[in-house]
Amino acid sequence: MRKRVLIAWSGGKDSAWTLHVLRQQPDVEIAGLFTTVHEDVARVAVHEVRVSLLSAQAEAAGVRLNTISIPRPCPNAVYESAISKFLGTQAGEGITHLAFGDLFLEDIRRYREKQFAASGLKLLFPLWGLGTRALAEEMTAAGLRAIITCVDLKRAPGEWAGSVFDAEFVARVPPAIDPCGENGEFHTFVFEGPMLSAPVRARPGELTQSGGFAYADLLPA
Repeated sequence: MRKRVLIAWSGGKDSAWTLHVLRQQPDVEIAGLFTTVHEDVARVAVHEVRVSLLSAQAEAAGVRLNTISIPRPCPNAVYESAISKFLGTQAGEGITHLAFGDLFLEDIRRYREKQFAASGLKLLFPLWGLGTRALAEEMTAAGLRAIITCVDLKRAPGEWAGSVFDAEFVARVPPAIDPCGENGEFHTFVFEGPMLSAPVRARPGELTQSGGFAYADLLPA
């Protein structure tokens, strides 16, 4: 049976690689991407990337982008309600599955399984359990390149904000830090890779620190 899939999208490397992996599977049809956006600043939650850049990225990927507005700060109940309402609008689209780029955090996976248990949709985790260093090396060897947009200063060096995630960067990541940033060490925006038909022109703007995080404000190049 053919799977009609919506992918949870942040614009980062793991969600982008999820798109790439699923496109290799003949029984999968990508129906679109969905992401939550802070309504006051029109930026992706956590990654803080402008929606205009995310739209350019989705266009380069050839996939429809669905944005879901949420307040900032956003209580979890409000977040879950917004996602549920969005999925309600997709009822006539024949969606059968939701896909996520999670790698190994069991609590996150259990949360998603609980969150969507009543939706009738099945969940896909195509990157689950893969070795993260080997995965990061595979991504970058295939041409994926991304800009680091957010760094947790408790977990990784602040000067990484604005750096390019590529093969050279992966080789320098110390053993104490997950090379895919799965523990929240850093977040990214993919501007080049096999899932995109053309590079997304973006460049780091102002570098700032707030609330224990370092941010690189991405601008259209």
